[in-house]
Amino acid sequence: DGWLWSAVGIGVLLLGGDLRFAALEAGALSVAAGQLTFRIIKRLTGRERPCSIEGHCWAKLLPPDRFSFPSGHTITAFAVAVPIGLYYPGMLAGLIFCAMSVAASRVLLGLHYLSDVLVGIAIGCTFGIAAFLIIPA
Repeated sequence: DGWLWSAVGIGVLLLGGDLRFAALEAGALSVAAGQLTFRIIKRLTGRERPCSIEGHCWAKLLPPDRFSFPSGHTITAFAVAVPIGLYYPGMLAGLIFCAMSVAASRVLLGLHYLSDVLVGIAIGCTFGIAAFLIIPA
């Protein structure tokens, strides 16, 4: 899903008007905070992925690490979608749909438990809102 969020960033940069730099800065700040947070939490919890415990993993690609909690993909998706959507309210519903699709895919592929993505949504939204509030428009 990295290509999707990169395309959103390029679109905002090219078409985002006066808010583009603030929106991109808030998105980058939110993502950086989310990345740091999920790496720390994953090391502290050490929760194994469902596909390492149960044989129903549909994913053909290997996960980036062996730990499940929380979902880094979900944190990142919401950490991008929320601040960009708050700067551009007309895009918010579409961005949240994309982020929810990322979250759902993690569970459907057997890479995460539902609790992993629910906590990822909460963390990503929290950082996204905070970054929006910190970076002046």
